[in-house]
Amino acid sequence: MPVARPEPQEPRVIAHVDMDCFYVQVEQRRNPALRGQPTAVVQYNDWKGGGLIAVSYEARAFGVKRSMRGDEAKSVCPGINLVQVPVARGKADLNLYRSAGSEVVTILASKGKCERASIDEVYLDLTDAAKEMLLQAPPNSPDEIFMEAAKSNILGLPSDASEKEKNVRAWLCRVDAEYEDKLLACGAIIVAQLRGRVLEETQFTCSAGIAHNKMLAKLVSGMHKPAQQTVVPSSSVQDFLASLPVKKMKQLGGKLGSSLKDDLGVETIGDLLSFTEDKLQEQYGVNTGTWLWKIARGISGEEVEDRLLPKSHGCGKTFPGPKALKNSTSVKGWLDQLCEELSERIQSDLNQNKRIAQTLTLHARASKENERDSVKKFPSKSCPLRYGIGKIQDDAMKLFESGLHEFLESQSTGWSITSLSVTASKIFDIPSGTSSILRYIKGPSSAASLDLPASSSVPEDPSLDNQLNVTPIHGEQCEPSTSEKVDGKRYSANEGKKISKKLPEVKASHPRFLIL
Repeated sequence: MPVARPEPQEPRVIAHVDMDCFYVQVEQRRNPALRGQPTAVVQYNDWKGGGLIAVSYEARAFGVKRSMRGDEAKSVCPGINLVQVPVARGKADLNLYRSAGSEVVTILASKGKCERASIDEVYLDLTDAAKEMLLQAPPNSPDEIFMEAAKSNILGLPSDASEKEKNVRAWLCRVDAEYEDKLLACGAIIVAQLRGRVLEETQFTCSAGIAHNKMLAKLVSGMHKPAQQTVVPSSSVQDFLASLPVKKMKQLGGKLGSSLKDDLGVETIGDLLSFTEDKLQEQYGVNTGTWLWKIARGISGEEVEDRLLPKSHGCGKTFPGPKALKNSTSVKGWLDQLCEELSERIQSDLNQNKRIAQTLTLHARASKENERDSVKKFPSKSCPLRYGIGKIQDDAMKLFESGLHEFLESQSTGWSITSLSVTASKIFDIPSGTSSILRYIKGPSSAASLDLPASSSVPEDPSLDNQLNVTPIHGEQCEPSTSEKVDGKRYSANEGKKISKKLPEVKASHPRFLIL
């Protein structure tokens, strides 16, 4: 359930930048002949022409939608260009799009704290940059506002199209504006500049929302697409939220949003204003009740995390209908391929970014024979992550077997797997200059818990060995369970018993961290 975060003491300038039909843009850059043409990127499978995952605006004008298959898109728009996602190991390979997204992030991160939310969207905290502009070069003259900023959409301004640019220029330069609106105006100019750089340096267009918090910036970034930006002044927040459907708000698209509608008759965010904080707390608990009360007023204390790299790495594959996996041999075949890709990605992360993943998790969707509507879900399983393709493959299969045993409840019945994924998570940075830890943990035994492939290149710094007190662990095996780690020890959620095995702990002048 959502929880209210503490509100900042001073006004902030937050932007949400969202790339415009990004997968299509990447393909158009690879093949310029596609520019201006109705185009869609389709999944690698060929059933009914493949599923659309991105649709150009030219194709949308013909009625093509992302929910369509390729064959249906062709019937609606005979001239559409269908570009297939690259394929590797029998599944979609998104590395092309990840790399293109990284180009954009590098540019956006030049002006402030940057949080990469996905392949094609980023949050920016531009508060400091806006303060600096307001102090050193504030926008004083409407005539000096460059064109891209003057095309901003500012909520609450008169809707007269013929006067829009004039009104926007005047709003951005108001001398009598509140301090927070002056910051927001500077933020709008900065975002327009960044979007211009992205277009010039990558050939990609993007849209953006600029507000005083992440929630509002995200809500408006897609209001005026493509290649536009929308600003939310504080004075326009209530009018904007008054008619916003509940389901449009992050974290209200599921059960909580349905409960608001069914139990309280709430259809829009504005409807929440009729309930006191006490009433909402009574209905949904103290934390969630307070959160609902605040979002109805446009209040959100969620901060932009300074993160350019992903929190986790995941690889998955679906097996719909007749493609469902029905025996352990087929499951192992696909798990091996998924684990091979995962191993490459975490090894690349280690080599390039000096980050180590701690936990391997397996997720699956399954059904029992003759029980299509089975309520019981396939349990997710986790264990310490051991580097090396073979070890990850072995551990993932053990996790699957453990989950399958629990899912079947000792019944002797057939089963089908319709989705498989493996994830490497709990990733931490290795403090600068401490890469020799990896060599130390590997130790004299080839069965170390962190066994790097021979191809990996890990810089060594022997001078650090005297600075670190490392407790190595050798020959550690993966124990499939739904366990969690607390204070360096593992506790089994299944048995409720403490597992005595201590995790290796690194003690140094750096913040405490664990290596598995």
